[in-house]
Amino acid sequence: MPSQIRSKEEFQKLLKSATEIRVVKSGDSSKVKLRTKTQLYTFVTTESEVESLTKGVKVPIVEF
Repeated sequence: MPSQIRSKEEFQKLLKSATEIRVVKSGDSSKVKLRTKTQLYTFVTTESEVESLTKGVKVPIVEF
């Protein structure tokens, strides 16, 4: 079962251990899914904030 992330700081900490990032865009908001070795995490935010959070990441990013 995925866990929801509530803050940007927690997202950035988990981003270091992510193996894949998926971005699901729907209307005004976007859902970012971080896959780590052990768990899936989700973070709901705006579309412009997704771009700034994932800028410069070496992990593969898949957009839906």
